[in-house]
Amino acid sequence: MTITTRFAPSPTGPLHLGHAASAMLAHDAARAAGGRFLLRIEDIDPGRARQGFVTGIEDDLRWLGLDWDGPVVRQSARLPLYADALDRLKAMGLVYPCFCTRAEIAASASAPHGPEGAIYPGTCRALSDAVRAERMMREPHCWRLDMAPAVARAGPLDWHDRVAGRIAAIPDAQGDVVLARKDAPVSYHLAVTLDDAAQGVTLVVRGADLFAATHIHRLLQALLGLPTPDYWHHPLLTGPDGRRLAKRDGAKSLAELRAGGADPKALLAGLRAQLGLSPARA
Repeated sequence: MTITTRFAPSPTGPLHLGHAASAMLAHDAARAAGGRFLLRIEDIDPGRARQGFVTGIEDDLRWLGLDWDGPVVRQSARLPLYADALDRLKAMGLVYPCFCTRAEIAASASAPHGPEGAIYPGTCRALSDAVRAERMMREPHCWRLDMAPAVARAGPLDWHDRVAGRIAAIPDAQGDVVLARKDAPVSYHLAVTLDDAAQGVTLVVRGADLFAATHIHRLLQALLGLPTPDYWHHPLLTGPDGRRLAKRDGAKSLAELRAGGADPKALLAGLRAQLGLSPARA
C-alpha cells in the first residue's frame, strides 16, 4: 500500500521548530516509502486565520526543502463536506445542540476532568425537542456528540500508533465533545477526520499532544464508515525551560531563523538528532 502523509497547520501564526519537526517526519516517512506528502491548511477559525500566515507556511516548507504533492487543500473550501457529515450524525440521533458557554461549563460543580480538561456535564443533553427548537432560533449553539449512544452504536474499537502500539479506543473518557462550534461551522475533531479520509491519508504524523484526540477520531471513523489510518504521535520539542514550543509562548519562528541566515539542512539534522532519529531512519 502506498503511504500518504500530510502536514496540516492552522494559519493562526508563524511556524516554529515544533512545526518543522512534525512536517519533516511526515515528509520523510512518505518519501522513504515512495509515497505522497500533502499540505493541508486548517483555516476554519475565521477569527484567527490569516492569508499572510498561509503564505508564510508555504515559504517555510520550501526553505526547508519539504516539497509537497498536488495542490494545497484548504478546509475553508470543504464546508459542504463537513455539513453533510454533521447532517448524517443528526439523522442517526447522535448529536444535540448545546447552548452553554465556556464559563458556565467551567463553573459547573458537576463537571469532571478528562485528558483535555473539564468534561461537559451534559446540561443540554436532556432538553426536549420543543425547547431545543425554540432556543435554536434565538441563541448561539454548538453541536455535541451524544457520546454514550455513539459508543454503543460503534462497539469496541482500536487503532495503531507507531510508538505506543495497538490502542483500545476510549472516547467516552472525553464526554460529549463539540463537533460544530458556535463561532465556526465545524470543530477540529470532525474536520480532520473527514479530511484525512477524503485525501487518502494512510499515516497521520502529529504531536503527542493530540494522542487523546485520536480516540474521538477513531469513533467518528466508525460512525461515518471511514477508513482508519496508522498513527505516529511523535514527542514534542521543548525549549530551554522544558516547556513545549508554542506560538503563544513566543517560540522563535522559522521566518526569523531564515532571516537570521540559519542553514535549513543543519536545522533539520538537529531536529532529527533531538528526536532520536539517525540519518538512516530519517
